[in-house]
Amino acid sequence: MFCSAAPPVFEVATVIEALQARGWDVCLGLTPTAASWLDDSLSGLATLTGHPVRSQYKRPEEPDVWPPADAILFAPATFNSVNSWALGLTSNFVVGVVAEGVGKRIPMVAMPCVNAAFVQHPQFEQSVAVLRESGVTVLYGEGGFVPNQPGERRPEGYPWRIALDAVEAVAGAPR
Repeated sequence: MFCSAAPPVFEVATVIEALQARGWDVCLGLTPTAASWLDDSLSGLATLTGHPVRSQYKRPEEPDVWPPADAILFAPATFNSVNSWALGLTSNFVVGVVAEGVGKRIPMVAMPCVNAAFVQHPQFEQSVAVLRESGVTVLYGEGGFVPNQPGERRPEGYPWRIALDAVEAVAGAPR
């Protein structure tokens, strides 16, 4: 599971527990800003997942500390992360892994968390289209994340259940 720095990232422990209840072995990757937002929780999140929380690329001589991914959920995915991924700009670890995941054909689900002002930028719709054409299930629009006004929060919250169900739809049951 990968997360960008958007308010739903503060719910990640609950989401990890929900994925684990469905049988998934969860590893957590965070963009650098998301990692700084969750700094006080990182050791607890590592304990919860049983894996180190990663937000930086490893050095070439360091071993891989995560098992190979059966699926990737990237939520919340910010405007910056969605555009960087679609453009192949891999300056951070999370975007690098999902960009490579396209070529590895790892089943991936992304659910943005962007406001209505950001989505007016023409690159965002193009980026969503590029990711979808690359085989990524992007939960954006009806049936997924619908942007809210800047500074507005949804009373029903971020639609995590839709994202969890979509992971199982694209990847099948956990192995």
